[in-house]
Amino acid sequence: MIVVTTPTGSIGHQVLARVIEAGAPVRVIARDPFRLSPEVRDRIEVVKGSTDDPGAVAEVCAGADSVLWVLPPDPHAASVHGHAIDFTRPLCDAIGAQGVRRVVGVSSLGRGRARKAGQVSAVLAMDQLIESTGVNYRSLGMPGFMENLLWQVGPIRDQGAFFGLLPADHKGPACATRDVAATAAALLLDDSWTGQDDIALPGPEDLSPDDMAGTMSEVLGRPIAYRQIPAEAHRSQMLGHGMSGAWVQGLLDMAAAVEAGIYGSAPSGSRVACPTTFREWCQDVLRPVVAA
Repeated sequence: MIVVTTPTGSIGHQVLARVIEAGAPVRVIARDPFRLSPEVRDRIEVVKGSTDDPGAVAEVCAGADSVLWVLPPDPHAASVHGHAIDFTRPLCDAIGAQGVRRVVGVSSLGRGRARKAGQVSAVLAMDQLIESTGVNYRSLGMPGFMENLLWQVGPIRDQGAFFGLLPADHKGPACATRDVAATAAALLLDDSWTGQDDIALPGPEDLSPDDMAGTMSEVLGRPIAYRQIPAEAHRSQMLGHGMSGAWVQGLLDMAAAVEAGIYGSAPSGSRVACPTTFREWCQDVLRPVVAA
């Protein structure tokens, strides 16, 4: 039995589709099962609940061979670190009690380098907590997702611009969620691996925001510019949208840590594991959404 958490999330729904297609028995945990299509619900087991509910997590993990663990964000959390630990502790309790054999976790690049890195530090603490159970574990280390730009479809379409905290010329990695989902699904379907290890998925290239703006301009057929937001202006904007002070500070700390180089240099082999280029992603994903 394979367990998929966040089955309607950006990564979870793609992993779920892949393991269903492979014919594996699948169980999911979902706050609202009716967000899953009827076709999907007919082919899986569904436990209604949240991943921070010990009872629901114990139920979904009962007899499970492998679990996909994705930490959902909570922009209203009083503590970024506390949110990560509170959500992960029920999984750790279930690992031993329910006999879970393998866990695949969606994590971050930066292990061993992240200090005061906001949400990155929190998800790496999640890794350590899961590893402390002794379960066979693979931590998938990613940078930012290309899909994060979908939150800015409005400004891209209406203003010809997107915004961020990093300097316009700061080069760094980015990956597509479909590549992460492919790696995660392959691990969930493979019952031969043991031990604990990190798998880096940095994407195929390092790009700056200005590089991305150039590619977006070419693919969308009109000028797109990048605008850096001052940290304090970003803080005010996010607080105005209802985010907690702790969550906003975490985002600022994470951006500062990324600018300082926490993602490091990616081994050439890890580039192959996450092959979707930013241009391909813009053609396949961004352009249809902007045109819709």
